[in-house]
Parts: sequence; C-alpha cells; structure tokens
Amino acid sequence: MSEMTQTLADGPKAQAQSEAHDRVTPRDLRSVFWRSFTLQGSWNYERQQHMGYAYAMTPALKRIYQDPNELGRALQRHLVLFNTTPHLSTFMFGLSIAMEEENQRNPEFNEESINAIKTSLMGPLAGIGDSIFWGSLKVIAAGMGIYFAQQGSILGPILALFVYNLPHILCRWYGLKLGYRAGTTWLMRIYQSGLMDKVTYIASIVGLMVVGAMTASMIDISTPLSFTTGQTTMKVQDFIDKILPSFLPLLFTFGMFRLIRRGVNINWILLGTVVFGMVASALGLL
Repeated sequence: MSEMTQTLADGPKAQAQSEAHDRVTPRDLRSVFWRSFTLQGSWNYERQQHMGYAYAMTPALKRIYQDPNELGRALQRHLVLFNTTPHLSTFMFGLSIAMEEENQRNPEFNEESINAIKTSLMGPLAGIGDSIFWGSLKVIAAGMGIYFAQQGSILGPILALFVYNLPHILCRWYGLKLGYRAGTTWLMRIYQSGLMDKVTYIASIVGLMVVGAMTASMIDISTPLSFTTGQTTMKVQDFIDKILPSFLPLLFTFGMFRLIRRGVNINWILLGTVVFGMVASALGLL
C-alpha cells in the first residue's frame, strides 16, 4: 500500500521532471542562433533555405524529442520550401521551437500548423528584411565605408562592417528570443480561446497566396512571338497578358509540379529545363 501511495505521489513529480527535460534550454537557443548563420549555406532552387532551416533547428529538436522516430518526423517537417531574409529568420526559428514544444506536450496539437505559420510569415518578413538590410542599411554602411576608404583611412572597411553587422547580429539574437517567448504566450492564448483551427486555416490561405505571388515574381518567362494582320502587328505576349498576366510562368510551374508528383528526379528536371530553354530560345519561341 505504501509503495502504491509513493508511486501516485511521484507521478506528477516524474511528469514535471520529464517536461523539464524536454524543454529547450538557453544553451540550445544559443546553438540555434549560431547555426542560423548557415541558413544560406545549402540554398537550392528546389526548396531554397530548407536544409539550413532544419540544420539550425536540430539542437532544439533533439532536446524536445527524445524518441528517434519523433525526431526524424520533426526534421522531415522542416525540410519544406522556406525562404526569407536571413537576418530576420531567427524569429521564425523561435516561433517554430515554441510550436514544436507544444506539439510534444499536447497530443491534440495540429502538426500542420507549424509549416502553415512558417509559410504565411516568410513573405512578410522577407519584405521587411529586404527593404531594411538589403535596400537601406547595406547601402548606408557601404557609403560610409567608401567615404573613409577614399581618405586612405583603415576605418573604411571596419566602419562598414560594424554599421551593417551590429544591427544584423542584434536582430538575429533578439529575434530568436522574441519569437520563442511570443510563440509560447501566443500558443497558450490561442488554445485557451479555441481559435487554433481558425488560425491554422487562415495561415494556410496566406501561405498559398505567398507561394502564388512567388510564382509570378520569381519566374520570368515571356515569348517574343508576334503575328501581323493587315498593317497591324500583334505581340503574343501582350495578348496573353491581357487575358491572364503571368500565364506562362504559371503554366511552367504546374508542369514542374506534375513532374515532381510523378517522381521524376529533380536533377533531370533542371537539366531538361536548361535544354528546353536553349532550344526554345534558338527557335525564337521564348
């Protein structure tokens, strides 16, 4: 009887110890921070920053998931298309870590919401980050560095690196902490209010809109074909744009998607795209 009483008494204590063991530590967050600098290290045209994202998340995922099978599924979950400004990517890391912790604790948590939130936020973060770091801060830092370098001062390159990297590093570090803390608080509020399903649904819609916009903006395909009727010359591209702008990029994207769904090797798809582009250009079709 005493052993049973002791077991019941130790139950909540053992559960609390297990949750504490699975919780991400400050050391894990620091590891994620340093790994975030390699986000672009394996950038590719298929899924862009996906391998860098999974690599940066690995220390936190190993802490959260003790079971190798669960860890494998978590890593696979983060090997999807992702692309945003690297300087602000750590906010997404922190948010993903908080959601992974909730997924480990809560059996009813919707795993699909993790990638839905990532996809919906990567576009807005890229817009903000590109305008601040690539469009403004980089130009300002380079201008200041060039001015001092022209005077023969060693402060030129030093000042350029300092002006650019100080806010960059601060954004990475505090973005990670903000994303993790805000994510934890946000998830608690969402679950308490019962809005998690609606948030996931809305995030999925926004994510699809982001991917659709990427198709129109990142794929540039046009045709120089034209035909003449009487004294009027009509360009085929102008005719297509009046009916459905970016129709050729959309058609090309659907073709790539169909090939991938059929299991065609991505290397053959890339090689075929290069050959098709060369042949179509030589024939005057593209």
